[in-house]
Formats: sequence, C-alpha cells, structure tokens
Amino acid sequence: MGLPNINISFKNAAATATRRASRGVVAVILLDSAAGTAGAHVMTSDTQIPKELSVANKEYLSHVFLGYVNKPSKVIAYVLAADAEGLSAALAYFATQKVNYVVGPPDCTTAQAAEIVTWVKAQRADKRTPKAIVPNTAADNEGVINFTSDEIRVGDKIYTTSGYCGRIAGLIAGTPITISCTYAELPEIADVKRMTESEIDTAIDAGQFVIFHDGEKVKVGRGVNSLTTTTDQKNGSWKKIKIIEAKDMIEDDIRMLTQDNYIGKYSNTYDHKCLLITAIKEYFDQLETDGVLTAGKSSVELDLEAQEAYLQGKGIDTSKLSEQEIKTADTGSHVFLKATVSIPDTIEDINLDITF
Repeated sequence: MGLPNINISFKNAAATATRRASRGVVAVILLDSAAGTAGAHVMTSDTQIPKELSVANKEYLSHVFLGYVNKPSKVIAYVLAADAEGLSAALAYFATQKVNYVVGPPDCTTAQAAEIVTWVKAQRADKRTPKAIVPNTAADNEGVINFTSDEIRVGDKIYTTSGYCGRIAGLIAGTPITISCTYAELPEIADVKRMTESEIDTAIDAGQFVIFHDGEKVKVGRGVNSLTTTTDQKNGSWKKIKIIEAKDMIEDDIRMLTQDNYIGKYSNTYDHKCLLITAIKEYFDQLETDGVLTAGKSSVELDLEAQEAYLQGKGIDTSKLSEQEIKTADTGSHVFLKATVSIPDTIEDINLDITF
C-alpha cells in the first residue's frame, strides 16, 4: 500500500530539489515597440528569442542564456512599449509566475531599478521569493543583488552596468545550489573597469556584486546580495546569495507541498500532525543527503510553546495539562510547528601559512 500521499509528495520534491534549484527561472523586462512583440515570451533556449526584437534586446536575452555551470531552465521576457511609463504591467505579470530572478531592460534607469526593488520587497513580504539584479542600487535587502561593475568589454563592445545585469542574472540562475558563484569566470569578457583589491573589498562589504580582472581573466568577486544591515533574525549568512537561494527553495517547497497535499485534506488530529512532521523531516533528510543542508542538523517538531499559547488564548487552563495532553489538544485549524536547519556555506576564505 505504501506511505500516505503526503509523504510521497515530499519525498519526490526533495529528490528533484537540487536539480530544480540549479537551473533557475529568469524574468526579463524589455522595452521594444516592434510589431507583435508586446507581452510575455517564454523561452527555454536562445534559439527561441523573438527575431522581431531590437538587436540590443536580442543580445541582452542571449547573454542571460550563457548561464554558469548550467543555463537557466527558462527565461520569461515581458515586452513593454518603448515609451512605456513604468514597469507595472510587467511586474504584475511576473507576480503570477514562478520566477527566481528579475532584471530590468538593458538601459534600466534609476527610477526603473527603484520600481523593481520596491516590487521585490513587497513580494517577499508577502511570502513569495523572487530576487532581482539591479544596477547601482543599494537596497539593503537579501532579495536584491546590487550589480555595480562598469566598462565591461566584450570583443570591441563596451557594456554599461545595466547592460550586463541580464548576464549576471543568468549566471546566478545557472549556479548549482550546492556551490556559490564566488569567483565564477565570465570567459566572454576581455576586461572590466579595474579595481584595486581594497576597492573590491570595500564594494563587497557595502553589499555590491562586482566582477573584476584578476590579471588573467574576469570573474565574480563574491556572491553577495545587497543586505548590509544584520539583525538577530538576519545574520551575516543572509548576505550570501547561495544561502538565500537555499532558504527560498525550502520555503517555497514546503509551502506548496502543504497547500497541495495537506491543507483541507486531513482532519487536524495529533496523528495527522505527526504525518506532516514526518513528511517534512524526510524532505530535510534528502536535502542533507544532497548536500543542500548540513547532515544531522535538521529537525522539525510541534511548537509546544505556541500551541500552549493558543490554548490559553481559548481560555484553557494549561497548568493542569501534561505535555502529552498539550500535544494532543484540539487546536482548531491551526498546526504549530518549528524546525531547525543548517545551510552550509562554500569554501571562500582560505588562510595558509607556508614556512620555508
């Protein structure tokens, strides 16, 4: 007969999690007035880029598909009229799609970048997980990557910061979730505006995503987002793109799996709460096996403190209840759980003393 459907669904999701997260979806906003190009275009390869688009827009999309270890699984371009005021129509569309990274047009203005940042912050506050790559915009937010490198030379052409945001989005989307994009090489770039090591460190500490020339090639400085203000809830690890990508994937998976396989489908009994706990733990266990989570550090259980507070709010004197009675008490439609996971960072800082 096998396990209940909820367990199977969580196991299947965990088994494909690493693959799914290693080939993200990039959303691109374009401005173009060519006939028949308005609206959404869904592409899985650069051969599907609409031929009617301007040369600059086609090139921008082709750069997204360059990726890194992998290419993005999908690129969704939303084309607005060249004289469009604001990006609201495109952002409203992307709010209904599952996208990982959003970028503005190749000539993204300060106002357009600010509009994207505002949208991303609102989406993430509403428990959705898109992230954005914007040019020269200090957002102080884990969902925004502030790309600041300039004078990017590819062949005989020089690109601005905004003109290469699409390439950075594709690179990050194509980074496997078990590694970071730190020191990822961009082989097509011959040169970029030079920075000293001190300038690179200062930029990274300020939440800037930079690429630099190491004397032989151009590569990413460090895979960081724009977050600079840390708190007890958002510590230094929240500055890492890799950590946030894993966190977002886990939140998305558990939210969708519970919605699709649990909510409204089981009576809220203690046994069914235990079923959900088991399913989530099996999901965590598979992520540990795949290296997304640190082995042996994942747990999920009933949040007895929250459950007891709920009962007290209903006028129940919990001082007379045993721990088991609190666990099995009727909590209406509410399930109170708490979980702990550890997302491993990658090797990025090596100290080696050599004695001769």
